[in-house]
Amino acid sequence: MPADGTDYTAQLESLLEQAHAKGVRDPRVLQAMRQTPRHLFVPESHRLYAYIDHALPIGEGQTISQPSLVGQMTQLLELTGNENVLEIGTGSGYQTAILRRLCGRLTTIERFPRLTLQALRNLQPLNLPPITFVIGDGTCGFPPYAPYDRILVTAGAPPKVPQPLLDQLSPDGGKLLLPFGSRQYQRLTRITKHGTRLRAKIFGECMFVPLVGKYGWKSEELEG
Repeated sequence: MPADGTDYTAQLESLLEQAHAKGVRDPRVLQAMRQTPRHLFVPESHRLYAYIDHALPIGEGQTISQPSLVGQMTQLLELTGNENVLEIGTGSGYQTAILRRLCGRLTTIERFPRLTLQALRNLQPLNLPPITFVIGDGTCGFPPYAPYDRILVTAGAPPKVPQPLLDQLSPDGGKLLLPFGSRQYQRLTRITKHGTRLRAKIFGECMFVPLVGKYGWKSEELEG
């Protein structure tokens, strides 16, 4: 609860009902969202809108994703509680917190140091199990803890999926979930890896901020 003493319980439950109506049916995912107060992860200037089902700005040109979409993406990872997970795009830490409640080990990468520090502050009151934070280029993944059972990308990748993420995905049914396509619109896609074989399944259109990096969009491409 923020310093002003506002009780967001009713707004949170209403948001969960909306998420359920949009297909978030996994009770573990819904409970993780219930235990993760979204108002802690948005700037104070936008706290009034924390429980509206929309993306909100968090600084550095980045956003905290639409809550129902966060729930849908988490559900598509099909987490059982023991997975080694890599998150690309820490942002303000909202998705990070939900993932950490549902997996065995979590590493999260953010390219903006200020957002990483903000996420650390946002997450501190929740007393979650340890999380590994990395500041760097998420398109390169994080080889020290690979292979990953699940990789979640929370920014829009270009049409070519970053090869390092595929390389760091577990060959024993590892799942990579990412939006990829154009700079404006992407298709939410889950890639499952069995040995050297990859199988992709598309779950609809979406719109994310661009995934910038060596194997993503280049800064100069975004300026054009």
